[in-house]
Amino acid sequence: MSTLRSAFGVWCRHHRVNLRLTQAQLADRVGVTRGYIAGIEMGRANATLEVVSKVAGALDVDIAWRLLPPVIHDASSVRDLVHAGRSAYVDRRLRRAGSQTAREVEIVHSRSHGWIDLLAYRSEGAVLTIVEIKTRIDDLGALERQIAWYERSALEAARSMGWRPTRVATWLLILATTETETVLHSNRALFDAAFPGRAPQALRWLDGGGPIPPRRVVALIDPLSRRRDWLIRTCLDGRRSDLPYRSVREAAERMRA
Repeated sequence: MSTLRSAFGVWCRHHRVNLRLTQAQLADRVGVTRGYIAGIEMGRANATLEVVSKVAGALDVDIAWRLLPPVIHDASSVRDLVHAGRSAYVDRRLRRAGSQTAREVEIVHSRSHGWIDLLAYRSEGAVLTIVEIKTRIDDLGALERQIAWYERSALEAARSMGWRPTRVATWLLILATTETETVLHSNRALFDAAFPGRAPQALRWLDGGGPIPPRRVVALIDPLSRRRDWLIRTCLDGRRSDLPYRSVREAAERMRA
């Protein structure tokens, strides 16, 4: 906590000096004493959230709070099991369709460090496909930012492996659960705009019988399915049939069995 107080103190002093405010002037704006502002800047005052917000407002700076839920290991292990199974499943399917693949591709940019679930390169058309595999969708905005970062970094990663793509596509493949369908249905307009490509288009292209699908595709998958049409249509495509799983946990139980 003392590290956080010190960091906020440095931040406070930096912006105050940039605005050419004295400690007394800032104190007047916030409604505290000059000594309290001095304590904040020295990392000694344990400011409340209300005071922190007032200081940020007085310095004309937006401040954002990020609250992270606790890690529940049982739920995490379930997601890891399902994710690993789906990743291997998609890898096998794409290889059978004639693509070269690489799993868990590391990308680094400045302080950002991450792994692309799977990259697939198809020499016919020189298309590089970023495959992002999800068990569920919790934050669409965060997902879009993540994918945009991957799209900026994927070409360099592909070329380091000797691939020579001229086009980058992104496939968002989500576990085929009722939970997923609920999210897709509730955010139909957003998904239609961000992921206009659909499963039938992607399958026809993989089979060599159709044009390259739109730059971004969304589809569902079932890692236990042996069907030829392994990319499952979503409710966005008008699909009305039942999905194989109600939840991620049910999928994990069936995979264990």
